Amino acid sequence: MLRDRYDPMNLFDLVSALSMALDPVLTQLDRVLDDDTLFQAVKADLAQRFPRTPLDGCPSTPVEVILRMLVIKHLYGWRDEATERWVSDSLVLRQFCRVYVEPVPDDTTLIRWANLIQPVTLHRLLDHIVALARALKVTHGRKLRIDGTVVETNIHHPTDSTWLYDGVRVLGRTLAKAKRVVQRVVLHR
Repeated sequence: MLRDRYDPMNLFDLVSALSMALDPVLTQLDRVLDDDTLFQAVKADLAQRFPRTPLDGCPSTPVEVILRMLVIKHLYGWRDEATERWVSDSLVLRQFCRVYVEPVPDDTTLIRWANLIQPVTLHRLLDHIVALARALKVTHGRKLRIDGTVVETNIHHPTDSTWLYDGVRVLGRTLAKAKRVVQRVVLHR
C-alpha cells in the first residue's frame, strides 16, 4: 500500500514516553564523572581565567557542563563545532552533559574554557580516572591510550627568503664549529 505521508503528530507530546536511557559507555562515564575530585581539579583551573572569576561577573557555563562536553568531544572524536551541534540536537547527550533545557555553549566558549585546563591537571585527572575505572571494574588498567589532539595555532609560513636565512644561519654555525675544531687540532700538535 502506497502512503503519501505519515499521520501528523507532535513529537514533544511523546517525549515523556520515549526511552531516554544512556548507552552503557555513557552510563559508566556518568558514574566516573560524578567524582568530586575530578570536578574540583577542573574547577580550580577554570577559576584562574580572571582574578575574580569565582566571585564576580556574569554567570558562566557550569564547570560540570564544560567537563562533560569535553569528554563527549574526545569520546566521539568530534571537533568543537560538531560537539555543540550534536549535544544541542540530542536529548540523551543534553542529559549526559547536564545541559538539560539550557542553551548549549557554543564552540568558541568550549575552546576558551578547554584551553584553561592545565596539562598537570589533565595528568592528575587521567591517573584518577584510571584508578576509579579499576575500582569500578570497568578496566584492568594495564594500558592507557591517551589522546594526542593537535591544537590549531597561527604559524609563520616558510618563504624563500626565510629558507635562505635559515640555510645561511645553519651553514654559518657549522663553519664556526669546524673552525674551532681545526684550531684545537692545530694548537695540540
